[in-house]
Amino acid sequence: MKKETLSPILPGRKEGFLIVREDGVVTSFNGRAEVLFQRNQEEAVLEDLFLHLSLEDLHNCEKGVLLEHYITPQGENPSPVFLVVHDSVVSGIRYFYITIQNLAERSTFDRESYEPFKELLDIKYALDESSIVALTDKRGRIRHVNKKFSEISKYNVEELIGQDHRILNSGYHSKDFFKELWRTIGTGSVWKGEIQNKAKDGSFYWVDTTIVPFLDEKGKPYQYLAIRNEITERKRVEQELQHMMTKIIDVQENERKHVSRELHDGIGQELYSLLITVQRLEKEYTHPLIDQMNTDISQLIQNVRDMSWELRPSALDELGLMPALRSFINRLEKSYGLNVTFQSDVRCRLSPDVETSIYRIIQEALTNVRKYADVEEAKASIKEERGVLFIEVSDEGNGFTVGRSNKGVGLFSMEERARAVGGSLSITSAENNGTTIKVKIPLEA
Repeated sequence: MKKETLSPILPGRKEGFLIVREDGVVTSFNGRAEVLFQRNQEEAVLEDLFLHLSLEDLHNCEKGVLLEHYITPQGENPSPVFLVVHDSVVSGIRYFYITIQNLAERSTFDRESYEPFKELLDIKYALDESSIVALTDKRGRIRHVNKKFSEISKYNVEELIGQDHRILNSGYHSKDFFKELWRTIGTGSVWKGEIQNKAKDGSFYWVDTTIVPFLDEKGKPYQYLAIRNEITERKRVEQELQHMMTKIIDVQENERKHVSRELHDGIGQELYSLLITVQRLEKEYTHPLIDQMNTDISQLIQNVRDMSWELRPSALDELGLMPALRSFINRLEKSYGLNVTFQSDVRCRLSPDVETSIYRIIQEALTNVRKYADVEEAKASIKEERGVLFIEVSDEGNGFTVGRSNKGVGLFSMEERARAVGGSLSITSAENNGTTIKVKIPLEA
């Protein structure tokens, strides 16, 4: 297409007008466009003219569509404009005809009536600069993505339009995860969460995601806006910290086991031998000091046994989780007067790591009840349902305000132990309304 063919219609237009060939070359540029862009046609390069409009966007643009965009005049700040885009094919070559209306130069009435649109345009600009954005229809088919979406997913825009988000499925999340997501947004509620996606090149990335349903007059979603921020590096650091914490817990548990055995089999046995010797003396000689030695050594042996049990109950290794827990609960009742109602429908042995984690979580939770709740009763339960263990410890005591600032080492340790075996822990509490700790741990298939 020759410029001369179009030149008669260009100079008289009040709007900016340009023609872009399918390969991105600007073939026509009227005088108004030169004023708007502060460039002449020879200096006009498509990528430099608009803040967020690429050749790819033009090829995917619907015919006659009205767009709100920013132009980038040379040496000036971005300026808001309306764009109307048409296209046609001439001699087998596709051309895009772009009309530009500068919003800043519209009449006062027009500018005031446009103010809501201008605000939306500013919000869109901010989102495009900071976030990964996608718009889908009610079935989840992608209708629009911004440049950041294309960059992080490694897909071209045309490869994404018309697809649903299964194109990015990494296989990390379960079917139930996505069912819950769709259940939430399908009822018109906002969904927030973290998702691992898979890019076109096979790499994985994490995004912190918010999906907002747009509702029709009947209150039904007709499209969804997904706003994401990449958190891959944060997740990597979290995983490294989790791996490190798991190692620390393992080392700590092994050390507990070692010291417990040393106390029980070493010092405990030596004290027991000493007690036998004192008892023999007691039979041959009657003296108050010998009686006192007998009493003191017996108490010392009991203290060593208690310390050994606190560090690592032998029943946990020899008999399993349930006997160890029942023994611990009996000790709480005898020593501190805390009556614990305990229920469990688990009849088989679990993996050593899972048994240890559950024991430590319940031990820590009930110890906290004893120390801080100011109650004489508590409840603990372990239930198995569809391959998932549900653990719960509750009391009706003092309670506390849940928050990061008041999480002690004990609560942090419980959370880490749950995560170490692939589980999760939640705490519900309020001052004078008791505390409930819930743990969910998936069993190995």
